[in-house]
Amino acid sequence: MRKRVVILASGAGSLAQAIIDATDLDIQIVAVVSDRADAHVLERAKQAGINTSVISLGADRAAWNKQLFDQVDQYQPDLVVSAGFMRILSSEFVNTFPTINSHPALLPDFPGAHAVRDALAAGVTVTGTTVHWVDDGVDTGPIITQMEVPVLPNDDEATLHERIKKVERGLIVATIALILPTLETNSR
Repeated sequence: MRKRVVILASGAGSLAQAIIDATDLDIQIVAVVSDRADAHVLERAKQAGINTSVISLGADRAAWNKQLFDQVDQYQPDLVVSAGFMRILSSEFVNTFPTINSHPALLPDFPGAHAVRDALAAGVTVTGTTVHWVDDGVDTGPIITQMEVPVLPNDDEATLHERIKKVERGLIVATIALILPTLETNSR
């Protein structure tokens, strides 16, 4: 039985597109949910015939957490993939829905929203990407897979991040393939 996947994304959607294009994965992407109405990922999903919704973060974080939970819950996912979703998920969310995240650094080094900039500022010669289970912290969940990316002498944030994204797209698809057999089909 194909696993039901919900993708959470906030931006252009290159990670989501890699998952959409991975026809060898035994999944059904049942929805793409964004926190931004202008996120290009929504157009990518619509072009692929995937349900989309937007849950914009307002002043009331608790209300947003509930709206996001209820929206994702209606799709009964076996797996939630945070693919460039720039929001912290509630404890209730991550304790209900198995959720993975792709992060552009070798965790536990450089957690948070500015991982590439932080790696450059630290002067490391190697960084990379990590796919991890999401908990209620900021990039603190158990690591599933990682791949290294060298930092080149002339790298700036944009060039390094672009090279990381290329590796990240392959790693997220490979990681989903790796964990699919371990997921229970949602029976809630």
